[in-house]
Amino acid sequence: MTTTELLRDSRADDLAATMAELGRKAREAAAALALASAETKTRALRAAAAAVRGREAAILAANARDVDAAKRAGIGPALIDRLALDPKRVEAIAKGLEEIAALPEPIGRVLAEWTRPNGLKISRVSVPLGVIGIIYESRPNVTADAGGLALKSGNAAILRGGSESFHSSHALVEALAEGLRAAGLPEAAIQLVPTREREAVGIMLTMVGAIDIIVPRGGASLIERVQRESRIPVIAHLEGLCHTYVDGAADPDKARAIVLNAKMRRVSICGATETLLVDRAATALLPPILADLRAAGCEIRGDPEVVKLDPAALPASEADWRTEYLDAIIAVRVVDGVAGAIDHIERYGSHHTDAIVTEDKATAERFLREVDSAIVLVNTSTQFADGGEFGMGAEIGISTQRLPPRGPVGAAELTTYKYLVRGNGQVRP
Repeated sequence: MTTTELLRDSRADDLAATMAELGRKAREAAAALALASAETKTRALRAAAAAVRGREAAILAANARDVDAAKRAGIGPALIDRLALDPKRVEAIAKGLEEIAALPEPIGRVLAEWTRPNGLKISRVSVPLGVIGIIYESRPNVTADAGGLALKSGNAAILRGGSESFHSSHALVEALAEGLRAAGLPEAAIQLVPTREREAVGIMLTMVGAIDIIVPRGGASLIERVQRESRIPVIAHLEGLCHTYVDGAADPDKARAIVLNAKMRRVSICGATETLLVDRAATALLPPILADLRAAGCEIRGDPEVVKLDPAALPASEADWRTEYLDAIIAVRVVDGVAGAIDHIERYGSHHTDAIVTEDKATAERFLREVDSAIVLVNTSTQFADGGEFGMGAEIGISTQRLPPRGPVGAAELTTYKYLVRGNGQVRP
């Protein structure tokens, strides 16, 4: 064996040992968290929010290192926007932790109860999942959201953030640790994988017995890898290929405002509209809508009818209907009514979030009923696809899978249940 091979094997052994130790500590912390009172967890979250505010300068300095490195690496502006923090975003992180703290206690809820003819009293009660492994890219606020939601739901968390946000995530985990210490909870309840090595992800996906559930949040390649390699159950968050459909019965002013916001409020988030569908009966609304988008700096790629109406639009390719741009680009297609919109969404969509703009209640109800997405909206922006906007305080992703949890994954969704059976001497005949 060569010296290079020996060094590589040594590093691999060290990484495996590091990950095993993270798992051991997380398991111990999960046992303590499962018994922690609602008041203790609330105190930890509020103290963590205060620590985020108190450490703002350190957090911003760490983030500046990440942003500078990302720019030097040639990362595009949309991803830089996802990565960058400023005082307003740091304050939003702190408020998010306070909102999580204010949520109803998700553990110990009686989900159902009944009494059998033999007198046995049976109840189904919510309990923590245990240890959650969360793998995510770029956005440092996910570090605080994921850690806070795991804590609220009585779970320990092992966080593996993107290499681009390495320093930012470390600074935020230090603030979360301060909150845990203030409440007398183990710091190992929220741990960050202390390396950028990609091999750490592969190890996490095989940590059966240490990690109970894996939650990936990021691009399609990350999700596909996790689903392919994981030996642990996965809560999947696939790409956000979101649609807004403008119906023939749409209010023109609502349509303009909603489409502009749905695409351009923040182009880099998974709830941003990527494809605009317009009823053939509503094509008169297209010129002002496209003018609004173009004025906001959006590139338009359209089907032949759209290009005919707007010669400045670029011809759309088949790939455009399947692309999550996460950028100031939108694909636009004219369809034959709500049936055409539903067919397009079923063929090309990712079952994430889709919206209709219409004043026709029957059409709206058909869209709500027939579009098979985790979130379906009427007369509002797809940018509301966010756990915070749903009143969940925050979310660690939007699950697009069929099995629950589906949609925004907040504290209540990070629980399972067990059955409690109370008897009085009954024996089974």
